[in-house]
Amino acid sequence: MNVRRIRAVCLLAMTTGLLFSLGERLAAAGPARAQQAAEVAVPALQPAAETAEAIAAPRVLEPFFATYEAHYQGKPAGNASMQLVHGDDGRWRMDLSLVGERGIAGATRLRIEQSTVFDEADGHYRPLSQATVRKALLLDQRATGTYDWSKMQAQWTGSIKKKWRQPLALQSGDMSALLLNLAIMRDAQPGAVLHYRLVDAGRAREHGYQVASHPETMAVGDMSYDALRVERTDKPGDETILWVASGVPTPIRILQRKDGQDDIDLRLTEYRGV
Repeated sequence: MNVRRIRAVCLLAMTTGLLFSLGERLAAAGPARAQQAAEVAVPALQPAAETAEAIAAPRVLEPFFATYEAHYQGKPAGNASMQLVHGDDGRWRMDLSLVGERGIAGATRLRIEQSTVFDEADGHYRPLSQATVRKALLLDQRATGTYDWSKMQAQWTGSIKKKWRQPLALQSGDMSALLLNLAIMRDAQPGAVLHYRLVDAGRAREHGYQVASHPETMAVGDMSYDALRVERTDKPGDETILWVASGVPTPIRILQRKDGQDDIDLRLTEYRGV
């Protein structure tokens, strides 16, 4: 996979709150298995009607740690982790780490890390700061973003195009890319239409999603879940689909399709409370 493709994978990971793929022709790896940690109540398969009610229940932020396996065009490509931490000052921090382990991504030791510090205000997840690092043998990019809600503007410095370093006006409800995943988990209700304004890396973009009316059965390793399908609707020809399950703090799967074919597929392998 070339550098341009790697960067596209990074962007998808962060705009969905998770990770992205790395290799082009990657050797097959063992199947991912969802592990049931003692401190986590992993929900068993439930009747669809009961699960729909559970999914519709209000979601409360709780610290967690989750791991994903990334696939590119059907083949394992890398692994990633995501964690949500609650600080003593009442603020939250979301961390994403992606490591390329096979193919070109592994050979170049690709590593992507992003953190967003945020709080909750007026029912919104409000980003306060963001730091992103992308490293490989021929790549070392670092960028920092600050969301100043007193001035209602955000600004980025570091490895970012000059035109995107200018102050960007904020609107109530704006969020960073890494927080989009949390917002979808919070807002996904059967049949709902979701709209978000993403302010990240010096740009503002609108995102729209449609939530399915009924859950469908999804397998994660040896476990099965009734999950709601959440599909992005405002980007024709480029599908992004998430599956949200009751009791799981992060999507159990995120799939990007291009021209009708699976492109990037992120599959939950394990999660636990922290």
